[in-house]
Amino acid sequence: MGGTETNGPERRAAGPTGGAAAGATATVSAEPRIPVVPGFARRAAASSPKAAGKALRKRVPRSSHASLVLPPGRPDAVRAVEESNRGRVPGLTPIRVGRMAATPFAFLRGAAGLMAHDLTGTPVTGVGAQLCGDAHAANFGLYGDARGSLVIDLNDFDETVFGPWEWDLKRLATSLVLAGRAAGADEDTCRRGAYDAVGAYRRTMRLLARLPALDAWNAIADEELVSHTDARDLVGTLERVSEKARNNTSARFAARSTEECPDGGRRFVDARPVLRRVPDAEAAVVAAGLGGYLSTVSEDRVPLLARYTIHDVAFRVVGTGSVGTRSYVVLLLDHRGEPLVLQVKEARPSVLAPYLPAVGFDVPEVAHEGRRVVLGQKRMQVVSDILLGWADVDGRQFQVRQFRNRKGSVDPAALAADQVDDYGRMTGALLARAHAHSADPRLLAGYCGKNDKLDEAVAAFAVTYADRTEADHAELVRAIKAGRLAAEFGI
Repeated sequence: MGGTETNGPERRAAGPTGGAAAGATATVSAEPRIPVVPGFARRAAASSPKAAGKALRKRVPRSSHASLVLPPGRPDAVRAVEESNRGRVPGLTPIRVGRMAATPFAFLRGAAGLMAHDLTGTPVTGVGAQLCGDAHAANFGLYGDARGSLVIDLNDFDETVFGPWEWDLKRLATSLVLAGRAAGADEDTCRRGAYDAVGAYRRTMRLLARLPALDAWNAIADEELVSHTDARDLVGTLERVSEKARNNTSARFAARSTEECPDGGRRFVDARPVLRRVPDAEAAVVAAGLGGYLSTVSEDRVPLLARYTIHDVAFRVVGTGSVGTRSYVVLLLDHRGEPLVLQVKEARPSVLAPYLPAVGFDVPEVAHEGRRVVLGQKRMQVVSDILLGWADVDGRQFQVRQFRNRKGSVDPAALAADQVDDYGRMTGALLARAHAHSADPRLLAGYCGKNDKLDEAVAAFAVTYADRTEADHAELVRAIKAGRLAAEFGI
């Protein structure tokens, strides 16, 4: 403090006045005064994370990511769907099958487990990150922060787990090819969407690697996202989605989906098969589960929730891959009768988990699947729902979150051809930011590099796997027509 130390392995002992002691030749060890504290980084080593990332290219060349070798024992598409339906509400699985059969892109959305199986046959660097687990192009969107401002980020974490960063990136790239095809774009445009997504991921990771850690964590504010990714063709679409999202609130949902009760409260109104009221006993069990939920939310939010009364519970069908899981909406009203709707959604084990050991990743023991989802979401998003938590209901594990907190999303399968690459760049940048919260961006930037070798390779993989998905989808459609699988369409 006040003196100057050399950077060498030794320094001279200081005398009482701060200068070198007369005639002193003794030295003291350069051991740091502060020992290494678990949970914090060690002092800088001689080799840099960037150099370590570059070294990984020798073992796993970036060009190798173009390859797809399907592992042995791959289930056919129909068996994969049947297996993924196990444990779901039987009466709802035909809706799930019908939604997956709509397009190859829809099939991909419901087949995260099948793709995870297939990715075990692809190269991985061994670098891990907190994965979304289902990072397809429709799982990015807008939602409201605590003050009502709109944030854009990944927004679905049912399959989140720590694993190889490449899996999220390849799923995103593949989904862009399929979404582009569904939108009627030509093949060059579809491939360009995947190529640009990987390029944006790589460039964003390089940017984050150069920033101070705190700046990198919060980098690329939403108002800068369009300019950062050169996604100006998307501006009009994002503005329209934002306008709809601002009106997508609990109050609006409650106004459409509930009615006044004789006692002055409100209750849900059936809108089958998507929304149905549940028997009193089932509603009571769900409501009781929220007692445990209160111990999982941030303590400073408990007084807020204490100002609401639980009025009703309904079952609501959601998503594509999620159809058939148990998902409830719970209506709460404050002292003025203003509504807050919570979603209580069943949390099943991540479909990626069984495949992680095959590529060298351990699967940690999960104490509660809802907790896994919530912590994974918080690790990846810059801003998360302030009411995230988890609960147990009738022996099953659930995640809890706000329902309709100004959510909005772009339908990537409905984009104009000149918007596919813009959307690819935007989602690629967001994925990089999310991964950099758990993986060292310097390490990944060193591996990804300055040129487009990785972009070309993953784009080639995406086209190949999109073709594979189209074949799987066609197999599913044939099975439905043959009566092997029941399907309900248009729901």
